[in-house]
Amino acid sequence: MSQPEANAVQGAAPTTPVTAKLHVGFLKNNLREYGMLISLVAIMVLFQVLTDGTLLRPLNLTNLLLQNSYVVIMALGMLLVIVAGHIDLSVGSVCGFIGALAAVLMVEYEWHFIPTAIISIVAGAVIGAAQGWFVAFRKIPSFIVTLAGMLVFKGLTLALLAGQSVGPFPVEFQRLSSGFIPDPLGGDTLRTTSLVVGALAAAALVFFKLRGRAKLKAHGMEQEPYAFFLVKNLFFAAIILFFSYLLSTYKGLPNVLVVMAVLIVVYDFVTNRTTIGRRIYALGGNEKAARLSGVKTQRLAFLTFVNMGALAALAGLVFAARLNTATPKAGLGFELDVIAACFIGGASASGGVGRVMGAVIGAFIMGVMNNGMSILGIGIDYQQVIKGLVLLAAVFIDVYNKNK
Repeated sequence: MSQPEANAVQGAAPTTPVTAKLHVGFLKNNLREYGMLISLVAIMVLFQVLTDGTLLRPLNLTNLLLQNSYVVIMALGMLLVIVAGHIDLSVGSVCGFIGALAAVLMVEYEWHFIPTAIISIVAGAVIGAAQGWFVAFRKIPSFIVTLAGMLVFKGLTLALLAGQSVGPFPVEFQRLSSGFIPDPLGGDTLRTTSLVVGALAAAALVFFKLRGRAKLKAHGMEQEPYAFFLVKNLFFAAIILFFSYLLSTYKGLPNVLVVMAVLIVVYDFVTNRTTIGRRIYALGGNEKAARLSGVKTQRLAFLTFVNMGALAALAGLVFAARLNTATPKAGLGFELDVIAACFIGGASASGGVGRVMGAVIGAFIMGVMNNGMSILGIGIDYQQVIKGLVLLAAVFIDVYNKNK
């Protein structure tokens, strides 16, 4: 062996254990994020086997998306509220109230669905602003304010509907939740347009992640190991392609999936790339330090509740459109699923910690469990027990890791 070759071998030998040590250290520091993703995959595989392949059939997959769309939408807003160090127990009641308001406007007053949707979302934002004012500027604990809001809007929903269901809605409004994107490219057994959209989404994901990594490298900032980066993003791209193909064999991509995808991208950008996103994390991490740093903490907390109210209103419209009617019991217990999705997805009960994709993964963990247990014929009683234990385990792991 020549001397240069020997030197090269001698110089390369120590790097292997160092690289392995860095990979292990990165995995430990990000165990929660990767653990949730692995858990979702494991749960889906488990129920796919237990249900003899029913879980991932195109029809059931479409139903799974429609059934959990409102949870994902509200989880995005709840994540910001929790990261800011607060909680909102009223989202289920607000969701039901807005659905009732939209029903009355469209059915009894014959409003067009577009102004109805605008008024409904504005009403949700106003509700969030009212609750946020008490929390941010009057320093009343968010638990108390939103618990009161939950009771108030349950009562107002009953009053607005006079204790009866109101419907049906215009077909155009129903398409918000039950419609599918058009297929101009045609296809007898395959919705080609939906498949193309899925492929473009997968390609865009890989492109923007590569560009973001290149920017971090150019600024000398810490990055995840390339192996983790490559495997994670290729996995997500493959998942997008796979599910796009499955959905394309049925009716294509649901309209509400497009709405969710846009919201996820927007909120992921806001939390990771904007000043207001960083300030929300600073607020939840240490409010006093954030205030002394010049952050307007009261206004920021107020805005998180305004945002939560608007998203709860959107979720109310989606849920009402799916049922094609507004009922007095709409939204019952939604807040529990939404809060559980955030905590299971890695948000900290003490604030300052949480990721958008974590909340989305948490929402789908809850959704897959609900759907899978229903297919298996497990009663609602035991479903609640299992969901409660999963939530407790998620919070226990968070507290354990923090104390450690």
